[in-house]
Formats: sequence, C-alpha cells, structure tokens
Amino acid sequence: MGKRITQRARGKGSFTFRVRKRAYIYRIGYPKISSIGKATIVKLINSSAHSAPLAKVKIAKEEFFIPAADGVYEGQEIQIGKREDSNPIVGDIIALKDISTGTKIFNIEVSPGSGGKYLRSAGSSAMVMNRDSKGVEIIIKRRTIKLNENCRAVIGIAAGDGRLSKPLVKAGKMHHLMLSKGRKWHRTSAIKTNALDHPFGSGRGKRIKPKIAKRNAPPGAKVGHIRPSRTGHIK
Repeated sequence: MGKRITQRARGKGSFTFRVRKRAYIYRIGYPKISSIGKATIVKLINSSAHSAPLAKVKIAKEEFFIPAADGVYEGQEIQIGKREDSNPIVGDIIALKDISTGTKIFNIEVSPGSGGKYLRSAGSSAMVMNRDSKGVEIIIKRRTIKLNENCRAVIGIAAGDGRLSKPLVKAGKMHHLMLSKGRKWHRTSAIKTNALDHPFGSGRGKRIKPKIAKRNAPPGAKVGHIRPSRTGHIK
C-alpha cells in the first residue's frame, strides 16, 4: 500500500510538516486609500518568514507593515501620498501616476487598495517607465507590465540585498534556516522516489510520465506540468 506523497502530506498537516505560525504573524499591506499625510516608521522587524526586514509604520491611529526600504531607520518620517513641497525620498508611499520616470520602486499593488503584491523580497526593485491613458508601464528586469496609475508603491529598493552573498557552508545552517520558515528541506526529486510514492516514481529509463493535472486538483493529485490556460493555435 502506498503512502501520501509529500504535497498531500503537507496539505494534511502533521508534526513532520508543521509551519511555525509565529513566523507569519505580520501581514504586509498598505493603509486605507484615504490615508494621506506624514507617517512614522515605528520599528524595524526581523521576520523569519520574509527575506527583507519589515517596517512597522504608523499614520494617525492606523498601523501597518511593509518591507523596509534600503536606508530607512526607526523614527524616520515618510510621506504617504505626493509631497507638494519637495521630491519624494526613499521610503515614501506614492501612487504610480505621481512617480517620475526612472524612479526605482518596490512593494507594488496589483490594483488600487489591494496592498503590496509585487517585488517584496530583499533587494528587489522595478523602474517606472512610460505612461498613457491605459496605465503606467514598469520594467522588472527584462520584462514590462502595465498597471493602474492609482496603484501605490514604495520608493527605493527593498532592504536586505546581499543576504545570499555569504555561503551557508554547512547543511546544518540550511536546516535551521528552513526550520524557522516552516519549509520542507531537503527536497527529494520526484523521479528518485518509489513508484508507489509519486506518479513520477521509480524512474525506470528516466522517462518522466507526462501529466497535466486539473487546475483545481487537491495536494497530492496536482503534480506534473502546469495546466495551460488555453490550447490550440492562436488565431
């Protein structure tokens, strides 16, 4: 009789696959769209669930958490919304329509009011490019995306860049790092497992069996290639 494959075992939850809830107590987001004015960085937090340090920001009676920008400090005053008297500084939270071309940004909203979704990991950033009636174009490495001009973003680069420059050296270091994040480590390749443990198991002849699971398949059944959104020739 076979056993649950890794994805299904993680989905069920057990002592073997257990996530440390305290690592995920901080939820990244922005204040209400109506909240505009001066805000203060109350505290910088080292969260084990995030690669970048988090900044606890307070505006009026509202508090929220965002990935910290490189160079900010506790007690610093930032601006939420466009500055009328001067140019934006690192750490300011501004709508894309008010950010000048060539400015580096991170923690970008997908839609106005959704909270930061894009570019939240340490050292990541994008650059504001062209704008037209359809929205604002930003470039992320070699690709470009177009977003609503009212989406908000943080000025600067996410802090924590260079975290991978120093090697871990020992497997024990990696073990404790992944343990703090609640992630499965080390990972066994599917083809190296037994036939009864995974659809790709045994690896006889090293020929991986093609399989495209349903998009809404449960953990354990959703293995193989990512299901395409459409098939056939594009007309």
